[in-house]
Amino acid sequence: MLTIKTSSKIITLGASLFLCSYSSLAQESNTDALKTEAITLVKQFGGTLKPLLKKAMNEGGVKQAIEVCSVKAPEIAKDLSLTSNWQVKRVSLKARNSHSATPDAWEKTTLEEFNKRQQQGEKANTIAKAEIVNNEFRFMKAQGVAPLCLTCHGSELTDETKALLTQYYPKDEATGYSLGEIRGAFSLTKKL
Repeated sequence: MLTIKTSSKIITLGASLFLCSYSSLAQESNTDALKTEAITLVKQFGGTLKPLLKKAMNEGGVKQAIEVCSVKAPEIAKDLSLTSNWQVKRVSLKARNSHSATPDAWEKTTLEEFNKRQQQGEKANTIAKAEIVNNEFRFMKAQGVAPLCLTCHGSELTDETKALLTQYYPKDEATGYSLGEIRGAFSLTKKL
C-alpha cells in the first residue's frame, strides 16, 4: 500500500495500481526483446539462403537454384527452429511448397494486411507485425520480390523453369510476381 498524506486527508493507494503499471512495462520490454530475437532470426535465415541461391544460380543455373531452394530453405528453417526455441518458416498466400508454406489463419490475415499496407505505399522490406496470440509471440516479416527471385517467381518464366517448377513443386502457385511485390513472409512463433 502507498499512503499519501495531504494537508486535509490521507489517501491510500493499493499496490495493484503500481503492479498493473509495472506489469505493462515489463510485458512491453519482453515484447521488444522477443521482436529483436525474431528479427535476428529472419536476418539469419535470409543471410544464409540468399548467398546459397546466388551461388547455385551462378554455378548451375535455374535447376541448381530450385534444388537449393527446395532442399536448403526447409533445412535452414528447421535448424533455426531447433537452435532457437522458435518455430521458423516461410509462408505465402500463393504457396510454392504447400505442405510447409501454407499460412494458418493468423498468418493469412497478416499477409493480407501486408498487401494492403504495401498498396498504401509501404515498402515490402519495412513491413512486419508482432503480436501475442493464444499465449504465443507471433512475428512476421514481409518478403519482397528481389531481382534474383524473378527467375523462378516472376511472370515471364522460361520453359525450362516452368518444367523444373512442375517437377519440384507440382502444386506451385508462387509465380506471376513483380519486382518489389510481397510474395510471402518469414513467420516465427515462440510459446510464452
